[in-house]
Parts: sequence; C-alpha cells; structure tokens
Amino acid sequence: MPSSIRSTMTAVLLVGSAFSLAAAPSLAQQAPAKSQPAAKQQAPAKATPAQQQAAPAPQPEPPPFKEAALTEKQVESVLESQKELDAIAAKIPQPKPNEQPKPDPAIAAQFEDVAKKHGFADYAEYNNVVETISVVMGGFDPKTKTYVGPEAMMKQQIAALQSDKKIPAKDKKAALDEINAMLKSPPPPIQNKANIEIVAKYYDKLAALLQDSQ
Repeated sequence: MPSSIRSTMTAVLLVGSAFSLAAAPSLAQQAPAKSQPAAKQQAPAKATPAQQQAAPAPQPEPPPFKEAALTEKQVESVLESQKELDAIAAKIPQPKPNEQPKPDPAIAAQFEDVAKKHGFADYAEYNNVVETISVVMGGFDPKTKTYVGPEAMMKQQIAALQSDKKIPAKDKKAALDEINAMLKSPPPPIQNKANIEIVAKYYDKLAALLQDSQ
C-alpha cells in the first residue's frame, strides 16, 4: 500500500483499533542550534540566487477531507488493487534523512493506471475512498467488530495504556499525549451511515489488509 495511504489509515486506526501499524516516518527535523548571546548574534545572510533556486519549493496543502459515499464495489476494488499498488510503491526509493521526497511522474502515472483499472475515476478518487474507509474503521471496536465511534475507542486506548505495566513510562507518556491531543479534535461524525454497514461487512478483510501492510 502506498505510504501516503498507510499514513492516513494508521493515524486513525492507531486509536480506533488494536492494530499497531507504524505510521510512515515523517522527515527528520534538524535540531535547532543553541542560541548565542545577543551581542554575538548576526543577521542572517541573504541567500544567493543559486541558493534560492536550490531551496525546495513549498509543498501544496492537501485538499480537505470529504467523506465519500462508499459502495461495496469500491471497497472490493480497494482490496483487489493492493498487490498491484504495493508492487509499485516498492519501487519508490526511500528519501535520505532531511531530504524532501521527490515526486516521480512515472510512478504517479502507474498509480493512476491501477486506480482506473479497478474502476476509480483516478487515483484521487481511490485515495478519498481509502481515507473514508480508514475514518470509519477508526470507530470500530476490534473485539466486538461493532462501531462505537472514534472518541470511545480513544478512551479505551487510554485506559488500556494506563493499565499496561509492560510499556516503558516514557513510551506510555508519549502515546497518551498523542491520543489526548487527538481527543481534543476528534474526527467529525460519519455523515453517510451506510458507510458503517459497508465497512462492517468487510471488516475482517480490511483488518487483515492493514496488518499485512506492517
């Protein structure tokens, strides 16, 4: 599964289920240099034209998420297309630390072709369907396989973390901080209630797909 999709699904499922998928790593940030006394601080030198040209262009903001009205055919197509998409994603070289990933038009075209082959208008539609699935999955209790909502699942995760004595204190605090931060701005309620029924029908297959993408 492409890393961008894994990241989306992981971020929601991390708190919405028992899956422990690792989110795609963000680019490492350079540690800020220690501040010097004011008397020794110098004004930053202006970048030369060559440096300005070499500077990475700002990345465009992704469009806001809009919940799709899922169909069973779309979910089946997502499941059926994964082996092909995984094979394409495997060709993408991993960026070096502190290096911006460079888009490859040839790879992007292959993603588009696979999406269209499986009935989507384009890769953007495929991506929106996967995001919708992940948001709905985030509200399912993996034990009962019933939809209880993302907030309820986050609270379950908090309770489970607090009672787990095997997790190192530092890791536990980091995980709790992350979930509590997400609780402050939980995903919006599901607008298309039929989406819950469709995801429930394919829950086991979708869960298996996510576990395979670890």
